[in-house]
Amino acid sequence: MPRLTKIYTKKGDDGSTSLGSRQRVPKENQRVQAYGTVDELNSHIGLALALDICEKLVTPLSEIQNTLFHLGSDLCFLEEDKKQFNIPEIENRHVETLEKLMDELSETTGSLENFILPGGTKAAAQLHVARCVCRRAERETIAVSRTEKVGKHVIAYLNRLSDALFVMARFENHEKGVAEPLWDSYR
Repeated sequence: MPRLTKIYTKKGDDGSTSLGSRQRVPKENQRVQAYGTVDELNSHIGLALALDICEKLVTPLSEIQNTLFHLGSDLCFLEEDKKQFNIPEIENRHVETLEKLMDELSETTGSLENFILPGGTKAAAQLHVARCVCRRAERETIAVSRTEKVGKHVIAYLNRLSDALFVMARFENHEKGVAEPLWDSYR
């Protein structure tokens, strides 16, 4: 477990940062952008948890936050450097867990009969914000994957997670008895 005795190092004042293997790269590096957005996503999920979210979503969202920390470390290391460091990686089981959660929650919410707008309860609206940030993290990770290798299941996990956040927002509204805002295509 890393031990941080001092939060600031002053090493980033030149516009660079370190990857997990200590390789220095510019802070605008695509890989840094991707795992930075994953960190932003994790913070948005933390805010959703702080907004009196229904009890059924607390444990899955807390587990997702932990998994996103794994995903960030997965992205923070180049694939060739992972062999020498014992870091957690995203596995197919993480993807399958999200699929199972969506199937379970969808049994309660039912199928969509119209497009919905982000909103409803504060927690549901925040889950929609997290969903959008997740899609950005997915796009940024795909951009990295065009020039470098990324973990085998990272993109699939982000793809499934954005879907899961959508389903969780619907579930939150359902559990709180708040109607989902529907898109009016005739306005």
